[in-house]
Amino acid sequence: MEIYKTGAYRDPAIEVSQGALAGGAVLPLGGKSGDAFTPPFPHKLDDLDVSIGLLSDLTLKTASLDPDCTTANVAQRLRLGKVVTDLLLHRLYEEKLVDKKGTVGLHNHRYTMTERGWMHVTQLMSLSSYIGAAPVSLEQYTKVLIRQVRSRPAVTKQALDEVLNELVLSDSVKRRLGVVASSGRSLFLSGPAGNGKTAMARALVNAIPGEIWIPYAVEVDGHVIRVFDRHDHHIVESADEDFDHRWVRIRPPLVTVGGELTIQSLDLTATDTPRYYEAPFQLKANGGVLVIDDLGRQRVSAGELLNRWIVPLEYRTDYLTLSTGKKVQVPFELIVIFATNLTDVDLVDEAFMRRMGYRLYVAPPSPETYAEIFRRFAEKLGLSADDRLISRVLSRYKAESRVPKCCEPRDLLLRAVDFCNFDGQPLRLTDEILDEAWESYFGGADFARPR
Repeated sequence: MEIYKTGAYRDPAIEVSQGALAGGAVLPLGGKSGDAFTPPFPHKLDDLDVSIGLLSDLTLKTASLDPDCTTANVAQRLRLGKVVTDLLLHRLYEEKLVDKKGTVGLHNHRYTMTERGWMHVTQLMSLSSYIGAAPVSLEQYTKVLIRQVRSRPAVTKQALDEVLNELVLSDSVKRRLGVVASSGRSLFLSGPAGNGKTAMARALVNAIPGEIWIPYAVEVDGHVIRVFDRHDHHIVESADEDFDHRWVRIRPPLVTVGGELTIQSLDLTATDTPRYYEAPFQLKANGGVLVIDDLGRQRVSAGELLNRWIVPLEYRTDYLTLSTGKKVQVPFELIVIFATNLTDVDLVDEAFMRRMGYRLYVAPPSPETYAEIFRRFAEKLGLSADDRLISRVLSRYKAESRVPKCCEPRDLLLRAVDFCNFDGQPLRLTDEILDEAWESYFGGADFARPR
């Protein structure tokens, strides 16, 4: 099977030692914004790092959607400047695919589709239905992403304390999570369900400093891969407009997948037409955190799923397959967190476990930790929880042979609030209300099962 390589990982410009990068080395990309990594604004066609033919086809498809087609309107859809966009439209005019209908302003003309143009659009849409921001090359995306991620400052203890403030964790656990966030290595979080594994994983991304630039779409070998996803990527607006608008600045992304994850979903997802793909989870998570939640509950065996991650975790690069069968190399610059109630013994995959950066077992809370979680959440809800009430709750766990979980103080207190609201009385905790909350949540002793 043919393999397409960008060569970006051998580029001397990005082969900088981790020690130098940790010291704050900056690799500017030439933008004029205060952000050293701002992609520079493309002033001419030669500044665009993808083929003119692909851009011309995309311009024609974009023009076909606009009944009042102007240079400015097309430029906005393509995320390109008016000068560059007008040059592309002029090429279409010379090929008799569009007609000029007048001048709106400087570098801004009005166009209309010709019959020849409509016929060509039909043909183009059968090959690729992508219409959107003009893509950047995979090689450029790789260079820019690696430079940004590997030059980040280390995560500070203060930043980590802030994002973990609502979780009751020991200093040793916080320290390990901080090292994970700083190093960019992956984490295997194991332990019984309901003890904060997912909450810890989600908090890590908020400790990562700064923002990153990602493209709306990437082009490789004539194929377009849409990278930007409004569900996973949160835009950071910039006051300075002097940048390549094919790129967007975002917070480090958090992408979470659970039982829906399959082996197929870790590769490019083809649309109804060829040469256009949706990026897989791990590509969207570049620069941030990917959480594999409830590992072992997917519609694929844990062993098969973990084997898929061995190469990316070790070499920080991944391979995706185009519809032609060609494999393309893409960057794998993210923290992967595997949250599971499985153990190393359950997985029996030594090759995978050797490549994990860190491991952390999240144990059920001690009585002291449980009490602290209970007090904190009660205070957050405006409730008063004295030691006698908390001791009474803890005694019920022992009486029913239940193992406490970190999520249960929250769940019990929320049900206590529900009962107060239903009765139309002020929020308060009493033995009776807590008993009702307990019975409605656990179902009483008849539902108890040793765990």
